[in-house]
Amino acid sequence: MLRVALPNKGTLAEPAATMMREAGYRQRSDSRDLSMVDEENGIEFFYLRPKDIATYVGKGDLHLGVTGFDLMEESGSQVQTVLELGFGKSRFQFAVPAGDDWKLEDLDGKKIATSYPRLVRSYLSGKRIGAEIVKLDGAVEISIQLGLADAIADVVSSGRTLRQHGLAVIGDPIASSQATLIEREPRHDRAESEETTAVKAIFAERLRGVVLAREYLMMDYDCPKGLLPEAEKIAPGLQAPTVSPLYKEGWVAVRTMVPTKDTNRVMDKLARLGAKAILTSEIRSCRAMTTNGDD
Repeated sequence: MLRVALPNKGTLAEPAATMMREAGYRQRSDSRDLSMVDEENGIEFFYLRPKDIATYVGKGDLHLGVTGFDLMEESGSQVQTVLELGFGKSRFQFAVPAGDDWKLEDLDGKKIATSYPRLVRSYLSGKRIGAEIVKLDGAVEISIQLGLADAIADVVSSGRTLRQHGLAVIGDPIASSQATLIEREPRHDRAESEETTAVKAIFAERLRGVVLAREYLMMDYDCPKGLLPEAEKIAPGLQAPTVSPLYKEGWVAVRTMVPTKDTNRVMDKLARLGAKAILTSEIRSCRAMTTNGDD
């Protein structure tokens, strides 16, 4: 049975559970449950602290896990990315009191509070900046006010929490993060059974289908047949549009996938071209065969 770790709480927990459901997997009904078995799909889910997931996966106790990329990097565990899941996006940055006109090099010799000491040390070492790292497990933003540190390094999403504590970011992001599906780094002495490998592949492909579905909308429109080549240039789809003849002579019905962020621009262009009845609808999940360059 495949063993998969999911965040038990925090900003990644509910989106991760939602993605599992959209991929066809059962999820716990009580947030206090630490594990549950999806017998139909042959998977046992474990709900763990996001910071611990990479450690369990790296030691081989679990086959797969969902955690933040920053947490994966901070753990130093022998794991690798299988798939970026597209939610929980954030930046990891330095922040100082908003009135201080500091540059990155001004951190040299200062105290920096963070919950990610490994990431911070590695980044500062690369910049040849020496600083004292103060490790905290939470509430990093208040450390400057309490006199524990001169600056902080923390995860930034909207920046609202930093502003509430009178802080402002400085320098480029130390790292960018999002929810990530991870697995143990492969080695010749860590061979998996064929059954485990097959179930892992199905699991990853289902999640990939949900990620792709969230990035696209389905677009349907009617188009004069003579304008179809131009319409296909505007909305080519993943492979090619699906085209069906209409009862009206000289017209065709077209169905294609369009990136969500481009939807309105594509609709505008199709309308100007002469397309009619342009509709969009959400995609719940999909499968897109990956190519290896042989086609």
